[in-house]
Amino acid sequence: MDLVRSFRWTAERYPHRRAVGGRHPMTYAQWDERTDRLAGALTRLGVRPGDHVALLLAGGEPLASLHLAVQKTGAISVPLSTRFSADDVGYCLRDCSPALLITDSTTDPTVAGIAELPVRAHSGAALDAPERVTPLARLLDSPAPKHQPAEGDTSVMLYTSGTTGRPKGVPRRHSAEHAAAVAHLIQTQHRTGEVALGVMPMFHTMGMRALLASIVAAGTWVPQEKFDAEESLELITEEDVSALYLVPTAYWSLVHTGRLAEAKSVRRLAYAGASMTPALAERLDAELSPEVFVNHFGSTEIYTFTIGPDVRRKPGCAGRAGVFSRVRLVSPAEGASPDDVVAPGEPGQVAVSLESPEAFSGYWHRPDADAKSLRAGWYFTGDLATEDEDGDLWVAGRVDDMINSGGENIYPEDIEDALVRCPAVAEIVVAGLPDDRWGSAVTAFVVPSAGHRPEETLAQLESYAREHSGLPSLKRPKRYLAVAGIPKSAVGKILRRELTAGHYRQLAQLVPGGERA
Repeated sequence: MDLVRSFRWTAERYPHRRAVGGRHPMTYAQWDERTDRLAGALTRLGVRPGDHVALLLAGGEPLASLHLAVQKTGAISVPLSTRFSADDVGYCLRDCSPALLITDSTTDPTVAGIAELPVRAHSGAALDAPERVTPLARLLDSPAPKHQPAEGDTSVMLYTSGTTGRPKGVPRRHSAEHAAAVAHLIQTQHRTGEVALGVMPMFHTMGMRALLASIVAAGTWVPQEKFDAEESLELITEEDVSALYLVPTAYWSLVHTGRLAEAKSVRRLAYAGASMTPALAERLDAELSPEVFVNHFGSTEIYTFTIGPDVRRKPGCAGRAGVFSRVRLVSPAEGASPDDVVAPGEPGQVAVSLESPEAFSGYWHRPDADAKSLRAGWYFTGDLATEDEDGDLWVAGRVDDMINSGGENIYPEDIEDALVRCPAVAEIVVAGLPDDRWGSAVTAFVVPSAGHRPEETLAQLESYAREHSGLPSLKRPKRYLAVAGIPKSAVGKILRRELTAGHYRQLAQLVPGGERA
């Protein structure tokens, strides 16, 4: 199934159903007509089937409509991260050679910072409302193109920020995008007509999945251009949002408003992008009592690895392979084969079969990345996990994040889960820093809770780790750093590499048995 056919069929079935919520609502018939007009305008601007069309917009309905319009032209949508620097945007544009770049007022300054722009750019500064689409307005009377994409055609290319180096392009076929949307609906138990908050950015697989799943299920997608916890709560209550799909940091922000219990319409929770601590899962369960609470573990390359279907029963558990997935735990050694399966209970790297209909087939112009991650029909994710006695997976972090301290392998997330309950801590991230004695010293980067001084926070946390965490001495941090903030990606993923590279503002330091600074 291709996305154009899927969208049109939903519009035929439910032409008068509310498709888009928020400030500028549309029915499916209206959204189909609007994206037809945008597709005609793009064609008049020279976009042809197979071209790349780069989209650098803040988000919300304008970006969603343009993405769908690009599908109708037979071209390939390339939504770029608004967190990218001018240098990164320039790199991506040179890498994919788009026929057109569309921006808005929030991203025009970034584009202006690119020394030699390799593409025609059109500013969509007034794309904030369906009735205001200048400078494309003069072209909106153009007829919609008649092109019908094949399910094997490329629909979208998402650029992953990666852990090192330049962003990597991940081309995804129409069939893979549709299969991922169907998997999302099944795995999160979405109903026909579900009302979902569309706040995760569409340059990320989570935001794209929320949009397309809503269309397949003939639901209402409620756009929010940029996450703001207070605004999210207003949208949830005003629109009767019933399903949330967010990263854990966003859920924490909602909890910290003190108003989450007002979101009485929410019945389905799902999270992805990072691990969720049991403490946060317990708070969400207590305040919302959701009917469904799901942990989705996957990536841009293959949307679903595993699904933890009952966060209430097993907080933090990544569960088993998704409905269209096949998963193995293999040796984390470099160059391991998919047949090098680890023994039960041992940590291994997560490998996922490329036979999944949700899978990509390789990176864009990156044979080096293909050689590292794709072997013998399997995608090597770089994630570490262990399997419990029930056959469920527990993610222990990234292969690159594992700390070898004193000759022992230590997983940062085990320590974070144990220490985050300390009331003096707002956020905590554990990483390894070079150390003469330990080789790599377990280091806790801590953001103090409101009202706690940095030095006080570190003293309380060190005491908590020693007396209440249950951590053995080997796993207890050898160094505590109070910092002004934790570096995160555009979708809230914690960037440990930024911390280990020294990119943080230190407020205080405590070395157990040593000195405070």
